[in-house]
Amino acid sequence: MVAISLTGCSASDETSQSATATEDTISCAETDATGHDPINIATPTKVLTEFPKQFTFVTNCGNIVIDTVGEKAPFTLTSIAALAQGGYYDDSLCHRLTTQGLFVLQCGDPTATGSGGPQFTFPDENFPVNELNNYPAGTVAMANSGPNTNGSQFFLVYEDTTLAPSYTIWGTITSGLDIVKAVAKAGAVGGAPDGKPAKTIAIQKVLVN
Repeated sequence: MVAISLTGCSASDETSQSATATEDTISCAETDATGHDPINIATPTKVLTEFPKQFTFVTNCGNIVIDTVGEKAPFTLTSIAALAQGGYYDDSLCHRLTTQGLFVLQCGDPTATGSGGPQFTFPDENFPVNELNNYPAGTVAMANSGPNTNGSQFFLVYEDTTLAPSYTIWGTITSGLDIVKAVAKAGAVGGAPDGKPAKTIAIQKVLVN
């Protein structure tokens, strides 16, 4: 299971115009997204030398804009760009929300099981310092199942979180953190501290700038 453990386009879109969010309330459009078999994306053969500056995740709840760390995470950005441009993330659900101990929304698995991923993995890079709140609110980092097992899954940090410095940081949310916080406020299904978000949020497509 891929999991977290405690040890060039306009962002304007029909969906974003019809669904807006604040920390206290969220309005999400209906989505037909369900768990499904991933698209087969070829393993990148060359690491980018010019990196995307921004990814916009267009969701049924509005746009989440992520500014990247650039050359600090070359393998990660090369891989995320290949997946995004190949449509890997299209119509995929964010499948996991944690609300105790760590505060993250996990996305990027088309199967929505927490165990899905592409046919390739890539190395860890750009770890934070081992200190309190080393994954602050707004951080975007890769989920993994051990050293150098990064695939497609990533997590969005909505409240300052302390983790072992074992998860590659590749960006910061610059718009849409209110959406993630609103999804978090709705909690996980059944009130569980870790599980499927009670408010369904789906990635409809990803814009790469």
